[in-house]
Amino acid sequence: MIFICSLFLFFLCYNHVSIKFVASDCPHTAVVQEDRRPDTSSLRIVQYNVEWLFTDYYKAANCPGSGCPWKNATEAETHLQYVSKIIKELNPDIINFCEVEGCDELQLVIDTLADNTYNPYLIQGTDTSTGQNVGMLTRIDPIKDLYRTEARYDYPIPGSTCSVGGSSSSGSSGVSKHYITEFNINGLHIAFIAAHLLAYPTDEDRCLAREAQAQVLQQVIWGYASKGYEIIVMGDFNDFDKEVVDANNNKPISQVLDILKGLSGDYADTYQLFSVAQAIPQIDRFSDWWDENENCVSSVQEFSMIDHVLTTKAIQDKIIISYIYHNYDEFCGTYNSDHYPVVIDLQL
Repeated sequence: MIFICSLFLFFLCYNHVSIKFVASDCPHTAVVQEDRRPDTSSLRIVQYNVEWLFTDYYKAANCPGSGCPWKNATEAETHLQYVSKIIKELNPDIINFCEVEGCDELQLVIDTLADNTYNPYLIQGTDTSTGQNVGMLTRIDPIKDLYRTEARYDYPIPGSTCSVGGSSSSGSSGVSKHYITEFNINGLHIAFIAAHLLAYPTDEDRCLAREAQAQVLQQVIWGYASKGYEIIVMGDFNDFDKEVVDANNNKPISQVLDILKGLSGDYADTYQLFSVAQAIPQIDRFSDWWDENENCVSSVQEFSMIDHVLTTKAIQDKIIISYIYHNYDEFCGTYNSDHYPVVIDLQL
């Protein structure tokens, strides 16, 4: 760990010494596994795309700067404070972040919360163009090192549904932003897989590559399912669910959700995952705002559900409630994320 004074930090170094992690210092696993939940009979899990949670300058994306919503260090710091406020209100036991820069930001969230029950975990991905990663804060330490798969899959995949317009794009894709780990929670041995897949749900070329990403993850899921693990797969999948349709009845052109659930793909019908959104009223199924008409004001038609949490049935049966937190407005210039958190409460 390195003690750093930074213009980005809102802790004065002479009064509050703040520990900043460099990327390689972020823990992949705990030296000692602990359970710091205030109530060990319940578990709250949150999936949250926090929209460019960057505080260190990332040159390739020019963020903070013209390449992301936060044009300078002050705006980036304000955004982090807004995100931290939402986390404090939700009070999760485990929260998965998409679009976080790295360990510095995870530690800054902990510092802002002033909550030493959280530990940060992140393994660097390979998206060098954006520098975005997925990582977590958790009150329950994982029992296995966070790891990645570097497998790739050729696209178009067999039976792809993407090319309705005749796209001839081909290649191979891996999952640049993801991690895999395991938890032992109240006797449940859980495989925990978090990912952020390629953007633009209706773009045919991205669809083809995203289906290949789903096939890479399906192999991981199947490996755990075949060994009898309970499974949680979560993240920003940048795609719609044709079974559990969102508030605006958006339908996917891809098979991404079907592949991840085990309904199609190479390991179809060998396992099955269920969306926690099936218990959420359809009118409330939206987790993302896209300003389609570019008027900077959100409208009902501009929301969709592209953030998902999928689980095995045994975990699904332990869910008391699942919902998407909508307690802030979306508009240009807001310091809140352009996504909403997905929340699930379990009784264990």
